[in-house]
Amino acid sequence: MSCPLCDDTGWKPLEREGVRYVARCDCWRESAGRQRLDTANIPKRYQHCTIDNFKVYNESLERAAAQARKLADEFPSVGRGLFLEGQPGVGKTHLAVAVLKQVMHTAGARGLFYDTRDLLRVIRGTYNASTHTTELDILRPVMTADLLVLDDLGAEKTSEWVEETMNLIVNTRYNERRPTIFTSNYEDIPDDTDPNSLLFRIGYRMRSRLHEMCEFVVLDGADYRMMPTNGGVDDLMTLWHTRKKTLPSRSSGRQARAQLRAPAKDGKADLKWPGGRAGS
Repeated sequence: MSCPLCDDTGWKPLEREGVRYVARCDCWRESAGRQRLDTANIPKRYQHCTIDNFKVYNESLERAAAQARKLADEFPSVGRGLFLEGQPGVGKTHLAVAVLKQVMHTAGARGLFYDTRDLLRVIRGTYNASTHTTELDILRPVMTADLLVLDDLGAEKTSEWVEETMNLIVNTRYNERRPTIFTSNYEDIPDDTDPNSLLFRIGYRMRSRLHEMCEFVVLDGADYRMMPTNGGVDDLMTLWHTRKKTLPSRSSGRQARAQLRAPAKDGKADLKWPGGRAGS
């Protein structure tokens, strides 16, 4: 069925003070918005996510939702992106996608979502002689998107190539002042010997860039994936309190991990970590 306003031309006729002119039709804007979303690479599991349906039940989640809403409402007049840090299942990806969707809808922004490991896999795939996609074909939209979401930073296995590739992406967006939203399960502590720290996973140079590029927001909550079917906020509150009781504190967790480092014959610590350190 054709649009009654523009007859599917994308332009609707208007008149003001006796002067006739045309303007973009609402149907065209909606179609363009859907097309932008289709090319944003948002996983189906997260396509329903909005800031309004993000479940808030404690102060840390309230702050995170407020920061996300502020970025979405003020875009593109924003100076920094977001770095969402927290345990698995607390809603980091939900909030990141919610902001991405909103700025694409309200500001017409070119947005893009990538799981960090998937992005690196796609880039590696361009080295296959049988493919017709080049590395630049993948990197160009990642580096030039108006808003980029890089999910699960630090989960990738570290190597010199990974470090160089990720630093190229982050440094380019840093230099061009393009807002980026990162999520990570790794704690941002200044400890480059702890394999569960962000610094260990990404190195000093990238961490320094991220602190200038982003507002760091810690989400503390329950694992949403453990909520019973048809559960609600009360169930999440119960799960959250249970998690707080059963999980070691951040400091005790670091002490426990330190005990796993057996001294090597030369007296240096053995980190017992197959991925190696960032920059190694």
